[in-house]
Amino acid sequence: MTIIPTPTGRHRSRPEGDAVEFTRTYRASIQDVWAAVTESDRLARWIGFYSGDPREGHVQFTMNAEGEDNMIPVRYDIRRCEPPRILQIHATDDFGTWDLVVELTEDRGITTLTLAEIVNDPSMIENTGPGWEYYLDRLIAAMDGTDPAAIDFDDYYPTQQEYYRRIQRAITDSAASSS
Repeated sequence: MTIIPTPTGRHRSRPEGDAVEFTRTYRASIQDVWAAVTESDRLARWIGFYSGDPREGHVQFTMNAEGEDNMIPVRYDIRRCEPPRILQIHATDDFGTWDLVVELTEDRGITTLTLAEIVNDPSMIENTGPGWEYYLDRLIAAMDGTDPAAIDFDDYYPTQQEYYRRIQRAITDSAASSS
């Protein structure tokens, strides 16, 4: 029997704009989680890898968890990097514009990761929400030493779409009422 993951994303107003935020916790040091989200070989375990030198302010990032047909390098501009606490990136590809903020905090050996996707196009939320749930659960598996490939995207999409459509409508309705 397949257990359907419960969606966790929440709409938040942030200084950067409306966002969908996802939170995960790890029994790991902040440095270990930082490495898992910033080092190419660690990223490759759960989402993708990059080439280039981040010190130049950008890298070429390639997703590797969506099949070989989707392994297209995309330039990711690093807008903010404050190790081991904050990473903010910006990218544009064939699917849209991505503004992502990763924030880490640690308390007594438990590190909390918050990923915020800044909403540039509310119509994307119904697809990106389940996608981030999937990837962040793959990160949990990578951190726990289990196999991220055992996590099936079909458990997230389309079953979580309606949940994220409600967030999408809330953002769209809020924007319409403030116009």
